[in-house]
Amino acid sequence: MGRIRILSALILVILSLNSCSTNKIKDPNTADVIIYGGTSAGISAAIQTARSGRSVIMLEPTNRIGGLTTGGLGQTDIGNKQVIGGISREFYQNIKKYYQNPSNWVWQKQSDYASEGQSKTNADEDTMWTFEPSVALAVFEEMMKDLNIKIVYNERLDRTSGVIKKEKSITSITMESGNIYTGKMFIDATYEGDLLAASNVTYTIGREANSQYGETLNGVQANDYGSTLTGGESLNAANHNFVKGVDPYTILGDTTSSLLPGINPTIQQDGSGDNKLQAYCFRMCLTDHDPNRIPFEKPAGYQESDYELLLRNYEAGYDRVPWINSKMPNGKTDTNNRDGFSTDFIGQNYDYPEASYEEREHIVQKHRIYQQGLMWTLANHPRIPEHIRTEVSAWGTCKDEFERKDGWQEQLYIREARRMVSDFVMVQKHCERLEIVQDGIGMAAYTMDSHNTQRYLTPDGFVSNEGNVEAHLKTPFPISYRSIVPKKEECNNLLVPVCLSSSHIAFGSIRMEPVFMVLGQSTSVIANMAIEQGVAVQDIPYDQLRKKLIDLGQIIE
Repeated sequence: MGRIRILSALILVILSLNSCSTNKIKDPNTADVIIYGGTSAGISAAIQTARSGRSVIMLEPTNRIGGLTTGGLGQTDIGNKQVIGGISREFYQNIKKYYQNPSNWVWQKQSDYASEGQSKTNADEDTMWTFEPSVALAVFEEMMKDLNIKIVYNERLDRTSGVIKKEKSITSITMESGNIYTGKMFIDATYEGDLLAASNVTYTIGREANSQYGETLNGVQANDYGSTLTGGESLNAANHNFVKGVDPYTILGDTTSSLLPGINPTIQQDGSGDNKLQAYCFRMCLTDHDPNRIPFEKPAGYQESDYELLLRNYEAGYDRVPWINSKMPNGKTDTNNRDGFSTDFIGQNYDYPEASYEEREHIVQKHRIYQQGLMWTLANHPRIPEHIRTEVSAWGTCKDEFERKDGWQEQLYIREARRMVSDFVMVQKHCERLEIVQDGIGMAAYTMDSHNTQRYLTPDGFVSNEGNVEAHLKTPFPISYRSIVPKKEECNNLLVPVCLSSSHIAFGSIRMEPVFMVLGQSTSVIANMAIEQGVAVQDIPYDQLRKKLIDLGQIIE
């Protein structure tokens, strides 16, 4: 009998093991879709993936999701907002619903904000396009709350050897932590394009020569007197520059002395290409409401010489605050760059895209110290006109927005870093609708916009900024399906909604947060269809994709 009992127990153990092997516990680090980057595009992709019934893991390299949308950029650049559909529009609808609740107006009356005409919406519209960073974060979290989305924070890709590919498919990615994530489809939703680069997908950095794609607004743009669009529209290229006659030399008036920091002694030919990047900055969230205000302080490491050009600009006749202080709800702002010397740290970001994580952190910190020093200088320096000091010193960072005690955010405005080079590249003629793509997956409508890229010594011996372009578009344009997928021979299960295949100047129109959300949702749809059909992301029949996108509320024409 004892032997029978032992034999029976062994049979039960074997059956149990067989059952376990048949119904394997799913690896918690495996999903249908792996999204690297919890930007607005990554969140939109994650929401769509979960709603489609697919498993999804979103890996965020920092401790905060939402990218620029939750990092200070509350003054939404949209162009024609009627072309924003799908999950992107749903987000802005939820922003309006949030602010329709009177209890969410803590520092300001709703009626006061509306009377200022700052809400970028009319009473009969269902959306609102201005918001506090913390509200954007709360809305994103609410949209994901009941969905099966696994979010893992502080997971940075091992950019050296972290991408494993079998033939042309990514099978897994490894983080610096050692964690390995496996999936069927991968989406690079970072501003930097780290996953596409580590996957050996072709990319570029900087500005193409105008001759490369037959453009007129790419490359060096040092013409102070304007340029002309391909379509004939006039362009003012002299905005965001110094007043005439600002001396660039360390010793005022001494041309034998060295140039002040950040000024190049020469400038390349207009229209020529380079590897320089348009400037980065922090989109500050400020307030002049004393109970919630943190005054500007002089940062450790402050160097007055870093602001000598600012002081000389005022002494040469400049006479306003160098910022765009767009009002957000609850007495706050989204504060952006304006004029010749402002929040853009011109020429100090060239190394950022390819830099190590530690080097990037150093670059971000240099930007923060520069901008903190700029605010302190404007508020306190005796060479700044008194009325400017009075106006600036009334403002400060907010106590209730970001994790840092000084009220500054961690998210730097990465306007542009890597851009994928695929079989199809979005260029100026597509933005101007001189050539209209026939496989649209979303639309863009904003100005072809580039911030300044460098400072240089002019032929007449003064300082000037170079790189600013503001080329307005008359009509929205579609963004090609082919521009968000790599070359098939390089990778067949990766999608790129942010660092998409685009020239520098076309990217200047596309690179808006609502558009990134649109593209994030579209990449999720493509990933899901590729899984269903067992094909590469490049091989989805466009008529099927188009129908699916329209059914989901995307606007593609």
